[in-house]
Amino acid sequence: MTQSSFLSQRRILLFWLPLASTWLMMSVEGPFLTAVIARLGSPAYNLAAFGVAFSFALLAEAPVIMMMSAAVALVNGRASYLRLRTFTHAINAAVTLALGFLLLPPVFDFVGRTLIGLPDEVARRTWLALLVLLPWPGTIGFRRFYQGVLIRHGQTRRVAYGTIVRLFSMSGVALILVRLTELEGAIIGAAALSAGVISEALASRVMANQAVRSLMAGPNEESSETLKYSEIIRFYIPLALTTLLALGVHPLVTFFVGHGRFALESLAVLPVVNSLIFVFRSLGLAYQEVGIALMGEHGENYRALRRFAWSLGLAVVAGLGLIAWTPLGRLWFEMISGLSPELARFALTPTRILVLIPGLAVILSFQRAVLLHAKRTMPVTMATVIEVAGIVAVLSVGIFVLDAVGIVAAAFALLLGRIGANLYLLPILRSPLADRET
Repeated sequence: MTQSSFLSQRRILLFWLPLASTWLMMSVEGPFLTAVIARLGSPAYNLAAFGVAFSFALLAEAPVIMMMSAAVALVNGRASYLRLRTFTHAINAAVTLALGFLLLPPVFDFVGRTLIGLPDEVARRTWLALLVLLPWPGTIGFRRFYQGVLIRHGQTRRVAYGTIVRLFSMSGVALILVRLTELEGAIIGAAALSAGVISEALASRVMANQAVRSLMAGPNEESSETLKYSEIIRFYIPLALTTLLALGVHPLVTFFVGHGRFALESLAVLPVVNSLIFVFRSLGLAYQEVGIALMGEHGENYRALRRFAWSLGLAVVAGLGLIAWTPLGRLWFEMISGLSPELARFALTPTRILVLIPGLAVILSFQRAVLLHAKRTMPVTMATVIEVAGIVAVLSVGIFVLDAVGIVAAAFALLLGRIGANLYLLPILRSPLADRET
């Protein structure tokens, strides 16, 4: 049987599009909120505070990010659904408590002011924004679990519908607060994010009702051996460590940028540049669950999925390149993001350095999908360790030895770290799974 008989490029595209649209819609949040904040009072302070607060919120969110992939890979009946749901609730409670601990004034003062060196005006706004973001990590875990259930049942469009709810809620709350209150920009951005995620989580749970009823109507044992909590832990802990390391990079980058040259300007444009990169990177992030779901029981669809990954990677690099290397860059940063001409010029250099990141993200998602399909999670963690170590090493040299501009050193560090992770997993692109095709 030919490869196309197993899985056509068109079928991959149709399965991927709703998930890609979900990530793409989420990627709009950052540019939208930073554009709102940039047009309010004290934009440099508020943009910096919002970026720092969001970095810490992402770190708290890290242990639950892979819950979607876990649900796609592990939930295949009533018992596995119930056990993974209980596990999800426990992780959600833990990450919420962890973020609450960071908000204790003595703890936050040590981390924010002493370690990172935030100016007082930035630190005060960051604490308030984090307080508003307290529901964020647990709600993300709840939402991603039920989105994984939906993907497992082939209902990817419903995942996209939930994100539409999130965007409308987020933008509505932001605009209402701008119009009716005197809240500072960082607080408005945090409130909008929290409102959007809570709305999406509730919508995802409602839309998963049919899938949940199907799972609950099945037998107690979906296989000869019921999924055990020990098996969940062995599968999930490396994934949690992976995202903890990956998202923990954001506060680390913030720390180094805060100690580099042009620290305030770098902190101000960091969330704006990250938001633009994420627009294109998000299209690749969606591919991980696609690969897990469509790989085939024996990996027979490996080659088709790899071919699609290379095509998608080239497309997202070309798209970001058009903005980074043409007049569209100034249009994006000045007209859309609302930066001053000076800050817009400041943002162009790191954007050009990071132009390969979206393509590398696509390849990494495919590499991870192959491993997760095979229930091999430890190499995923090792690749992230290599990436984070590379980022820290490059930032240390760039900031403390070469005295580089903070945002420029960060861009080089993120690029080289990601290349290291891709190279470590390079053998996955020649996986033995491909040899099983007939």
